[in-house]
Amino acid sequence: MTSSFHLESYREALVFLATAGVIVPLFHRIKVSPVLGFLVAGAALGPFGLGRFARDHEWAANFSITNVEGVSNLAEFGLVFLLFMIGLELSWERLARMRRLVFGLGLAQVVVCASVLAAVGYYYFRVQLGPSLLMGLALAMSSTAVVLPVLAEARRLNKTSGRVAFSVLLLQDLAVAPALFLVSALAEAKNGGFTAEQAAWAFARAFLAMGALIFIGRLLLRPLFRLVAAVQLTELFMAACLLVVIGEAALSAAAGFSMGLGAFIAGLLLAETEFRREVEVTIEPFKGLLLGLFFVSVGAGLDIGAVAADPLPIFVYAAGLIAVKGVIIYGLARLFDIGWRPATEAALLLAPGGEFAFALLTSAMAVGVLPGHNGADAMIIVTITIFVIPLLGRLGAALAPPATEAEEEERYADLAPAEVAEGRVVIVGFGRIGGLVGEMLKRHDIPFIAVESVVSIVTDAREEGVEIYWGNATRREFLMRCGLAQARALVVTVENVAATEEIVRLAHDIRGDLTIVARARDARHATELYKLGATDAIPETIEASLQLAETVLVDIGVPMGYVIASIHEKRDEFRKLLQPSNEAARVRQAERNRKIRREHARQRISGRAAEESEEEA
Repeated sequence: MTSSFHLESYREALVFLATAGVIVPLFHRIKVSPVLGFLVAGAALGPFGLGRFARDHEWAANFSITNVEGVSNLAEFGLVFLLFMIGLELSWERLARMRRLVFGLGLAQVVVCASVLAAVGYYYFRVQLGPSLLMGLALAMSSTAVVLPVLAEARRLNKTSGRVAFSVLLLQDLAVAPALFLVSALAEAKNGGFTAEQAAWAFARAFLAMGALIFIGRLLLRPLFRLVAAVQLTELFMAACLLVVIGEAALSAAAGFSMGLGAFIAGLLLAETEFRREVEVTIEPFKGLLLGLFFVSVGAGLDIGAVAADPLPIFVYAAGLIAVKGVIIYGLARLFDIGWRPATEAALLLAPGGEFAFALLTSAMAVGVLPGHNGADAMIIVTITIFVIPLLGRLGAALAPPATEAEEEERYADLAPAEVAEGRVVIVGFGRIGGLVGEMLKRHDIPFIAVESVVSIVTDAREEGVEIYWGNATRREFLMRCGLAQARALVVTVENVAATEEIVRLAHDIRGDLTIVARARDARHATELYKLGATDAIPETIEASLQLAETVLVDIGVPMGYVIASIHEKRDEFRKLLQPSNEAARVRQAERNRKIRREHARQRISGRAAEESEEEA
């Protein structure tokens, strides 16, 4: 059997991968959003850039992207995966708390912006009423795929401006289905037939399908992931994640909604499960790669020749679109009691056009509802405005210093998605030992989250109300997703020696000042854990011996205060022997431990004396 290799079949993929390998590190180095780099690269390498020379020069064909339509079909999944990840960061409860911004401000933005832009098209550009409404609705949309990564990269997604922008974008995603329905209605009306009964049935069918999607997801997703997680195969878990994302997106599209909306609902459903953090780590690489491809495809669709032929009107219209939408969004945000700084930042980010405009305008032109030249001009204007979103994002962030933003956070504290483990203790391994540690922390009113790799343990702990996640804690990304960077302390109780060492090493690399208490197999293992950055390593054999000695001494009548003091002294002797030879660090650690032990001994002696007094009384 022979096989032939055709470079043309893989050329776009190779060009994109090479572009990503250059753009991402370069733009990170110069501290500019890679989004802008992908957009510029797409315009430079697309059919209207270097690709225009592909027919006459072979070298140009090997370094350009000519099949934009083929790339765009795959790139659409970048938005799908992005919305899925956003859904994972939310929950139905948090979404309900955001209803005022989503269904109040978001709906007002779509209605007012679409109406004003449609009026401009009807009275100024002399476009008929139906196409004007459609163009107004398309131009009212903003770019979810660009705005959210810009906010996330600047760590402003959890700020007031980020939540305002996200709420509006979410409502816009919900509005895609009615917008596509409007395209069909105008096409049917143009052909002479479309009744109110048909419209009602179309809407009812779509929303019944969405309700079925949510119900089936709630019923099947958790059992599916429990079954897959029990197998302990990374490849199978990855396949299940991709199946859920793509499957829910496809079902949503079949129901008449956007693929991104279905993926967002799938994320919301999984956000309430114990598999949330592991799913985030698994999906993140796909999301980043496909989003980059999406930005490249948007840039490749920019007709540089058309812009260069008559640039002034196009740039004036693009600036006008940003100005009109920006003023409207700012005014609406102020009406909803948003401070002027976050309102300005949100308005700057949401004022440019969005990727859903391409879908609406393309569909309208395909069925003959919208004249081709109007749709093409609108798509060029939208593309140009998308290019300036990263710059507008930096400008908006500069208007909101941390002190002022902190005041806004107090007013919208109910909407702030707090860090996972902020101020909490993270327990890795929730078997017999980890479960007992959790009980003692709970007794002292110290909040914690737990991580476990055995599904049955996770299921039982969840039923008891423990906030616990299933996943592999030997990965840096997973620990970061669990909020280790904001944690109060880390307790590692897993049995696997190599896994314990890797978790301690990663945690110390992430936060050198983090208190890390780890379970050790024996003295040699404890010494290794101290070298890797553990604050305390507890050898099972030594600790068991000390506890036995403490019990015997107390039972034969030695005063408890003396017993506790001697046990702590012996424990410190062992710690000195097990810790690395860094004298200064060892002395500081020993002194800190002595103070802690003395305080604990004092408290226990006081408690014992109080008990004896009560007995005498």
